[in-house]
Amino acid sequence: MNATLQSFGIKKYINEESIGGIILIFMTIIAMIWANSQWYSTYHYVWHELKAGFGIGEFQMVKSIGHWINDGLMAMFFFTVGLEIKREIMGGELSTLKKASLPIFAAVGGMVLPAAFYTVVAYNYPDYLDGWGIPMATDIAFALGLLALLGKRVNINLKIFLTALAIADDLGAVLVIAIFYTESIEYTELITAAIFMSVLVIANFAGIRRAVFYAVVGFAGVWVSFVYSGVHATIAGVLIALTIPARTKITEERFVDRICKLTEEFKAAPETGNVLLSHKQVHLLTELDHLNNNAHSPLQKLEHAMHPITTYFILPLFALSNAGVHIEGSLFDMILHPISLGIIAGLVLGKLAGISLFSHLIVKLGWAKLPDGVSWSQIYGVALLAGIGFTMSMFIADLAFVNDEFKQIAKVGIMVASFISALGGMAFLTLSGKKPTATQP
Repeated sequence: MNATLQSFGIKKYINEESIGGIILIFMTIIAMIWANSQWYSTYHYVWHELKAGFGIGEFQMVKSIGHWINDGLMAMFFFTVGLEIKREIMGGELSTLKKASLPIFAAVGGMVLPAAFYTVVAYNYPDYLDGWGIPMATDIAFALGLLALLGKRVNINLKIFLTALAIADDLGAVLVIAIFYTESIEYTELITAAIFMSVLVIANFAGIRRAVFYAVVGFAGVWVSFVYSGVHATIAGVLIALTIPARTKITEERFVDRICKLTEEFKAAPETGNVLLSHKQVHLLTELDHLNNNAHSPLQKLEHAMHPITTYFILPLFALSNAGVHIEGSLFDMILHPISLGIIAGLVLGKLAGISLFSHLIVKLGWAKLPDGVSWSQIYGVALLAGIGFTMSMFIADLAFVNDEFKQIAKVGIMVASFISALGGMAFLTLSGKKPTATQP
């Protein structure tokens, strides 16, 4: 039963990401048209000048809409990422060394080599070197969205491999943001955040399972403290997610046994003779609700609720507010800028080389094996698709550079690299998925 449910969950997750990737494409197109039309001033005003916020007494948090998206809504996205990471580690594709070796090792290669490629290209330009982390990221929604277009030509195990690789990649991106893209730290605020984190951890061990408790303490304590600490607030989202209880209160066997008994009792209860249920039936239904809640993992319940919100709302809104690169001057010159060239080299060549080489190495060492039904040519195709950095790369670009011109050039490089990776990956997977026709004697 667990295996069946897990398989269903993976397929549902991949399907949501696939649809989300298609929505991202449309939002990106809208953002680019809007930012380069006669209404560019409106685009800039809505995302960068229009303010919103809240306050209690002297405590005021008033920021631009774009800032709320990048620091607020994206913290919710990273909270969902944190839930996915914890779920994969506890019972998914990263739960055992044998399962995790290939995607984790591939992800490491897909982060180290892109950063190295960027550094080589930008080495003679010290002002540009801060962008080394930009090509390390993979946009899972975009990549899975394109894989979905190939239909049954793509093995489900290949999609699972890409998903696990991207989740491991997200964990790497979180560490990079926390360690390397934090300029100044207010340690008092971090200590405050640590205290609230301790409350959440203790609550987990104490058996508190109410999502609202973790939401209130997490937002009012951990997230707000991170906002003022200097460490990017999205890291708070991941840390809060790691405190969410992942275990059920009752076992699967106990759940099945009890639900069968309650169902039989419900059937045997005397009818009232009208549309209303009897007192006994109402009592049994209440017990069924309680039983269902105890059999549900708070982590998976939250992930199930949050995933559609981040996929269909938060990421598309982030793309709409961040992908609108206003082109001034020559687009060709922007593409040939060292920042842009470094990102293109990192995402296109670095991802392909890193994922492919590291995958070959770990399989050659005997520490892992290819997923069933997956060929090396398909691994190369996925390595190309992993070069679609997009939302994650754009997010890191905003942290890496202070200069707005550098940010714009970086985003041009990200989009060009993502376009090349998408075309290359789709072409490679299409060709590798074709079965050779039998020759007639």
